[in-house]
Amino acid sequence: MLSLRHVNVTRYITPLREGGSLPALVEADDQFMYVLKFRGAGQGRKALIAELIGGEVARTLGLRVPEIVFANLDVAFGRIEGDEEIQDLLKASVGLNLAVHYLSGAVTFDPLVTKIDSELASKIVWLDALLHNVDRTVRNTNMLWWHKELWLIDHGAALYVHHTWQDWQNPQRPFPKIKDHVLLPLAKDLNAVSATLRIMLTPEKLKAIVELIPDEWLADERAFHSIAEHRNAYLQLLTSRVAHADYFVNEAQHAARF
Repeated sequence: MLSLRHVNVTRYITPLREGGSLPALVEADDQFMYVLKFRGAGQGRKALIAELIGGEVARTLGLRVPEIVFANLDVAFGRIEGDEEIQDLLKASVGLNLAVHYLSGAVTFDPLVTKIDSELASKIVWLDALLHNVDRTVRNTNMLWWHKELWLIDHGAALYVHHTWQDWQNPQRPFPKIKDHVLLPLAKDLNAVSATLRIMLTPEKLKAIVELIPDEWLADERAFHSIAEHRNAYLQLLTSRVAHADYFVNEAQHAARF
């Protein structure tokens, strides 16, 4: 059974003022440092769900992703922070949040400096096309170079259809922003990697990933009548996209030619 570790945040170190979610570097009771993603920020619980699903799908495909954990934030943190904006964020995020292991010493991946092979580039483009991840561009690669290996981070902008749940059952939902993917020019093996990756993402594995989503993150969604129905929508969305991978592979290949 797939599971994530639970940690308790013990120390707020510093905000990482990147993007709209205002993540922070924190320390937990296991003595490790994490980049904490707050349920009370930006897109809230949906960004955490996208982060969780995106990261664990990538890991299932054999791509390197820092460990993802559930991080509990105590109410006391909102009382001691001096910055009002951060204080409000902490107060709104009491309870279960998501955190990613901090890769100390990692540097932002620069495709002009560090070269990767076509197979790896194709796998990452395939992943992001599957997940409708809009946030892996030249401006913000969301990849780190650590110990001479490429690591994927920050999938919170993926699965953007879940912000409205409109037309989500369409397996051929277009993803025009794949043209902006930083690795698209290198992704010459999309057909070959698609044949392999589709087999790896079985319905059973996708279900195990979706089952990781805490019930409280799925509550109060007006598009569905129950938490179970909401959870099943994620599973249906993912399994349908995998089953129709030829469509988004063709879309990416077409974008690469122009």
